[in-house]
Amino acid sequence: MAVYTNLSAADLADLIDAYDVGTLVSAKGIAEGVSNSNWLVETTQDRFILTMYEARVAVADLPFFLDLLDHLAGKGSPVPRTIHDRDGASFRMVRGKAVALIEFLPGVSVDEPSPAQARAVGTALAGLHRNGGDFRGQRANAMALPAWRDLFERCGTAGLASIDAALPALVARELEDLAHDWPADLPRTAIHADLFPDNVLLLGDRVSGLIDFYFACTDQAAYDLAVTHAAWCFGRGGAFRPDIAAALMEGYCAARPLSEAERAALPVLARGAALRFIATRAYDWLHTPADALVTRKDPLDFARRLVFYREAGHSAFAAIA
Repeated sequence: MAVYTNLSAADLADLIDAYDVGTLVSAKGIAEGVSNSNWLVETTQDRFILTMYEARVAVADLPFFLDLLDHLAGKGSPVPRTIHDRDGASFRMVRGKAVALIEFLPGVSVDEPSPAQARAVGTALAGLHRNGGDFRGQRANAMALPAWRDLFERCGTAGLASIDAALPALVARELEDLAHDWPADLPRTAIHADLFPDNVLLLGDRVSGLIDFYFACTDQAAYDLAVTHAAWCFGRGGAFRPDIAAALMEGYCAARPLSEAERAALPVLARGAALRFIATRAYDWLHTPADALVTRKDPLDFARRLVFYREAGHSAFAAIA
């Protein structure tokens, strides 16, 4: 179970009492948590998600993350709203760690989406970008190109080669090319930056929730689309799924048409999205202890996606050609 800080029943009851949500009925640790401790909480009024933020989330970033949820929810995006305590605070401190109570949204995450589901995700992402355009908070993307370079340097050439002999050359080439080609003047908004299938809840073909906004930041909307494309458009065996890619792009562009500059930049942005996940996965692959609760993810999965985007170019986004 991915609960890294244990709270007793009395601790949880006292915490819930600080909110106007009824009294605690039950609290169950959620096994899917990777970076934070999470509980599914049931009170006499409703269900909620209780999150305790562990080392990877800075307390200073929480106002941006939680205020963004409230902003997007208020505009109709399918995101969970933050439950504020009786004093109006969006988070509290418990044992030196921040905790937040979040609205529970129903739905399931899918491993193999259908085109209809991918289309709905594209539409929901476009709505997020539209609705986030006037969000007053600002947060720089902490996982932009300089962070990728730093992570690869901390892995070292020998470390990358221990994962795969061809990886150091691939990384070096892409870091150089992307630093030269990265667009700088595309439309910006609040973005999710990590919209993998496990961060989307679906009820049939309807998106019921976009969750886990802890990489959210202010950046180029088309980059967020490229991240989502890289996360959704490949099957279990790593093969590109053009039906999913076409549906995702159709859903997005119907709700938020792309500019010509955004369309032209998508292949570069997708390569950057793939490199970003190679960087974090390679670092975790080399630095995660063998007895850690977190399962390491294969960085070569995204290395193959990067090569695909480099070779396919605009054809990977044929639905908007």
